[in-house]
Amino acid sequence: MFERNRTENPSNKREKAISVELTMDDGCVLKGRFFVAASRQAYDELNGNAVFLDFQPYEGARELISKAAIRSVRLTNIPKNNHLKVANGSDEFDPHDILCVRIGAEWETVREAYHRLSKLYHPDRYANLDLPEEVANYLDTMSRRVNAAFSALEKPHHVKREFARAKSEPIYQRG
Repeated sequence: MFERNRTENPSNKREKAISVELTMDDGCVLKGRFFVAASRQAYDELNGNAVFLDFQPYEGARELISKAAIRSVRLTNIPKNNHLKVANGSDEFDPHDILCVRIGAEWETVREAYHRLSKLYHPDRYANLDLPEEVANYLDTMSRRVNAAFSALEKPHHVKREFARAKSEPIYQRG
């Protein structure tokens, strides 16, 4: 009786996040993820006609970054956790979720969470046990994901400190 028209709703558009490290023209390194349509690959998006890249740093809000300002892009190889079903239905890499810390948490909180989890999943802890292959794979994957999450959150902390130090040093001094 009634004809139902299918309309495309941009908010329902399926997209995937790709974890990357962007080196900008000014030397700044941004760690986060950029978003592409689920049917596209990272290379399609980077080499496409669009002028901007939809990017979200791990410690910030989603923004558009000019492709012309990007010097290099390094895809981060985050191991997938296929051994257990993901709780929220997403297999997206989120360093805050992996380390169980909130976004914008103090550096000490992030560091403590990393140390706690790295001790829990450290390979030496389970080296002498005869574990099923699935459990051993899960522990190895989680160890690598915890290290990758800490690395993703660690770099911006040190970059900010180095940038502040470099900004306070004089550019030129007469001898």
